[in-house]
This record gives sequence, structure tokens and C-alpha cells, in this order.
Amino acid sequence: MNRRTRLACGLAALPLLLAGCGTSGSGSERPEPEASASPARKPEPPPLGAGLDYQIGGAYRPDDDVQVVVRDHGARPARGLYNVCYVNAFQAQPGARGWPEELLLRDPRGREVIDEDWDEVLLDLSTEELRRAAAARVGRWIDGCAQRGFDAVEPDNYDSFTRSDGLLDAADAQAYLALLVERAHSRGLAVAQKNTAELAGDRKRLGLDFAVAEECGQYEECGVYDQAFDGRVLVVEYTEKGLERACAAADGRLSVVLRDRDVLPEDEEGYVRGAC
Repeated sequence: MNRRTRLACGLAALPLLLAGCGTSGSGSERPEPEASASPARKPEPPPLGAGLDYQIGGAYRPDDDVQVVVRDHGARPARGLYNVCYVNAFQAQPGARGWPEELLLRDPRGREVIDEDWDEVLLDLSTEELRRAAAARVGRWIDGCAQRGFDAVEPDNYDSFTRSDGLLDAADAQAYLALLVERAHSRGLAVAQKNTAELAGDRKRLGLDFAVAEECGQYEECGVYDQAFDGRVLVVEYTEKGLERACAAADGRLSVVLRDRDVLPEDEEGYVRGAC
């Protein structure tokens, strides 16, 4: 089940996908000094129990209680905070613009394999050659994250193999993610495991530094991530019940935020943000 949040760029932003969806130019973002890029350094995970905001649907000035913020790879990092850069690494945005046909997963009848929840075509990661080609393209986004001054990267849709109709498996996903980890670490960026609790036990083998777990409170999985990542977990909940459970499980170690499912900027109707 894909429980990730929707990246709210919209179809109008599709031509900008390779440069990053339009959070960096969003009118909802108040003026904010841009963080300067730093040279490659040892990747460091986010601090334990830090205040969190999840802004992939549009950047805005974080509240005073926030120390860690997640933004789309086309946005600027927030000055003075720990910044995580979101990239959709395992699937193509609606319309698959910017991705060559040979990197899109197709079933035996030649039809694209699509994540129907988000109308995104899965990437074909079934061979080493294809994985390296995909990693090279996503790697350019990762390079951009480092150049903008982000501290870490969140490659989304690690669990896409579960939606591949058996054409991909966990080994394919892990082999590909290992390539992204290598690229990010070489740029001084920490790397998050996104969801996929069943593979959390392999995080040290892959070199993953922390986790971004959506609705682990709602689905009572926070303990799995806490144990695997030594508390370095960013939890995003979308219901009050999920927030209550996540906060109980966090015990001051995990970073927990309540957001609206469309992760809207603060000045848009429907915006929600809460914390423990």
C-alpha cells in the first residue's frame, strides 16, 4: 500500500520536472535568505526528537519550533535548519515527461505499469544497466540538492516494487537505492529510507542514515523504524489518531508532525500542521 503524500506540483508544472517542481518560485513562500551550498562533508542524520515540518507541497517559512524541514528538490533550503531534499526516485511524474521510454516499466503486453493512486509510471529497475541509467538521472537531482545546501535527501517510492505486478522485487529496489546512497554520500548528504517498514532491517547494509515514515503511528509501525534507525525517524501523520499514537511511541526520540494530506503551504485553505 502506498501511503506517501501527494507531491502537489500539478500538471502545469510538468515541463519543469527536470529542474524541480515549482516550490522554489511559489508565491506562497515568504522571502527568506537562501542557504549557501557547502563542500562535501560527512553525512549526518537529523537530530533526535527535533521539531519537524514536511513542506513538499510548497515551501513557506517554518514555525519557531521547527529544526528539521523537508522540501521538494526544486525549492531552497531553509536557512539555519536541517534540510531534507525530496526526490521522486522510483516513479515518473504524471505523463512521464523527461524520462526515456526504455526506463519506464512495461508489462508483458507492452503497457506501462502505473501507480494508479498518483498516475505515475514505475521506473524499470529490473537490470543493473537500467538501474544505473535511472540512478544517473536522479543523481543529477541529488547533486542539485547538495549544491543548494541541503543536508539530506529523501528518495520517495522505495516500495514501488510492491505495485509492479511482480515485475520488480525488493532486491531490485535495494540495488537501485544503494546506487543513490553512494551518490548522495559522495556529495555529503545523508539518505532517508522512505516508508517500507518490511525492509528497515537492511538499512545498515544499504548505508541508510535515517527514515521518513508516513503514518507509522496510524499503522502502529513506529517501533520498527525506531529500532532500526536508533530513533533517527521523521514521522508524518495525517490524522489526529495517528498523531496521538506516534507521539506515544516517540518518547521524545522521534520527530513527529501532523500535516494535511496535500501538504499545502500555510496560506492555502486546508493547511494543517500540528506536533506532539
